[in-house]
Formats: sequence, C-alpha cells, structure tokens
Amino acid sequence: MLNRPGAVEGTGPDAGVAWHYGDPSGEQRALAARAAVADASHTGVVTVTGPDRLTWLHSITSQHLADLAPRTSTETLVLSPHGHVEHAAGVVDDGTTTWLLTSDAAALAGWLDSMRFMTRVEVADVTGQWAAVGEPVDAEGTGAEPVTWRDPWPRTLPGGTRYGPVDDRHPGAERPWRLVLVPRGDLDAAVTEREAAGWRLVGTWATEAARVAAWRPRAATDVDHRTIPHELDWLRTAVHMAKGCYRGQETIARVHNLGRPPRRLVMLHLDGSGHLLPEPGADVTAAGRTVGTVTSLARHHELGPVALAVVKRNVDPAAALLVACDGGDVAAAQEVVVPAEGVSVDRPAPRGPVARGLTPRTGP
Repeated sequence: MLNRPGAVEGTGPDAGVAWHYGDPSGEQRALAARAAVADASHTGVVTVTGPDRLTWLHSITSQHLADLAPRTSTETLVLSPHGHVEHAAGVVDDGTTTWLLTSDAAALAGWLDSMRFMTRVEVADVTGQWAAVGEPVDAEGTGAEPVTWRDPWPRTLPGGTRYGPVDDRHPGAERPWRLVLVPRGDLDAAVTEREAAGWRLVGTWATEAARVAAWRPRAATDVDHRTIPHELDWLRTAVHMAKGCYRGQETIARVHNLGRPPRRLVMLHLDGSGHLLPEPGADVTAAGRTVGTVTSLARHHELGPVALAVVKRNVDPAAALLVACDGGDVAAAQEVVVPAEGVSVDRPAPRGPVARGLTPRTGP
C-alpha cells in the first residue's frame, strides 16, 4: 500500500507499511467510526500443522490451547525459564492448521522448531505467502471468510485474571480489532474491496494511537528482556492460571500469589503545548530519579500526545513525571493501568498465623 497517494512509510517495527496517507487525524476518526481498513502486512505469520499441534503448543506456552475450537481466537506467550516474555502470538486454528500472528515470525518459528522433539507437528514461517488486513470489527471469522484472528483484548479470558479495570469499563473495550489473512498477492484487492464499501485506508499512526489509548501491550514495543506478563496486565488474555506446567510457570504463579510485580504499565498524558515529543526508549523521571522508560508513543486525535511506559511499581501514581526529550524534558501525568499495589483481583488471601499447638497450654 506504499504506492498509494500520500503514503509515508513507518519506521522501526512498522517499517514496510504506511505510517499515514496524508491525513492522520481523518484516518483516526475513520478508525474510531469503524469505517477503516489497515495494511498490516508487516505482521509475521507462522503455521503449525499435524495432529499434535494444539496439545504441543499447550504444553510449551502460557495459554490453554489443548481443546481450542476452530475459528476461536486467543493469544499466548513464550516465556523464559524465569518467566520473562520472549514471544507473543495471536492464535487461531482452522481445524487443520494453527495460525500464529507475531512480530518476529522467523525467531518464533525457529524456537518452535527446536522444541518439536518426537511430536507430530510441522512448523513454517509463511509470512512471505500471507498478509494481514486490519479492520475494526468485533467478530470472529466465519467459515465463509479467510482465516481471521479477533483480538481478545481486554476481555479476561477463561483462566485469566486482571490487575486493571473490569472488562466493560476498560478503555480497550472501545477498540474492536481483528486481522484477516489473505494471500500476499491479493492484499491490494482485499483493501480495495473494503474501500469500495466506504471504508478508508489508514496507516499505523491511527492504529497505534488506538492501541495506546486501549492500553494494549505489543511485544515489538512494550517488552524488554525483563518483562513479565503481570507488569503489562497481560494475564487477562495471554495466560491461563490453572493449566499444567510450562516454561516460566513458576514465576507466573509466584508473582500472582505474592503480588507486587517489580514494574507496572502506565499511560502517560504528555504536555503537548510545545513541539517536543520524546522517542520510545526515553527515560521517565520523578524528582530527578529515573523511574521508567517510554515504550510506545502516539499522537491521538482526541487525547493528544500519549505514551505507554513501564515504571517502577512503587512510583506514586500522583507523582509529577518528566520524560526525557531532545531539546528539553516534557511533563507527563500518569493514568494507572496496573495499580501500584500490584495485586490482581483474585490473588489468594494471605495465610493467618500458624498455630503452635492444637490446645492452649495450661501449665508452665
């Protein structure tokens, strides 16, 4: 779609698709009105086939996938032995193939292939054959449609838990989103078909602004080598708390049971009175002390400049923050995503004092 009039290419993880087509605000309004289509062909696509595909993926990732019904969307994480996020993927199965949508298909496919051992599965990076079309539709794909992944965010899926607000009060509830997979050679035709129905082609400026406003984590931007899912409120959609063992499960259970993940996600409302805006990776400071890092940045058509940042858990939610920027720091106000208490809604109650004996002492 970079050959379309006005197209400006994105950078970083959005290189290869359009950042905008000349009217970022108008594109955001079309997306908010659910009359937009986006080129999401930079999304990586991995397929897993074979009779053991779902039980195998269930055993090595964070989500309950063993009995995933066809055309039912979910997402899963690959964690390190210490519980840090290594890969994230949207998951949908069509009855014969499990489709994984991810930011780094080659790396995920390589890791999965190394874990096959004696299982009856085949893994393939098919990004070169398949492209994703993004659309603001809150529905699973039907049997008459191509393979479609419906973003589950922010619904708390079965087996999940949350740190943030209830589902219907979460800002992400206002952001329907799904990715429709089409043969890469048919991408232009798929977009044109939607434009003929009155939808507007939009760039990643619009889609990223909607994602940031929805507090939706993205592995390509909001994850570093220390990230655990609790910090991003990602237990809602990507982790099943009652499934069997998998790599990293001990950290998931321990932090959930004890509370207090070391960091927490916030949305920052940045001072937009000047022309300065920080870059992803910019330091966040409070009272002269570095307390976090900006992970995603957007100019929202209604909220103005906003960002997602990961800060230390004990940072006062009311604290005045500054974000480092070339030319001068920018003031920022926090909107809490993961509460500073670091306690999920279903954390087990603390145990009471342990009795020293079954009966009270009556003698010396």
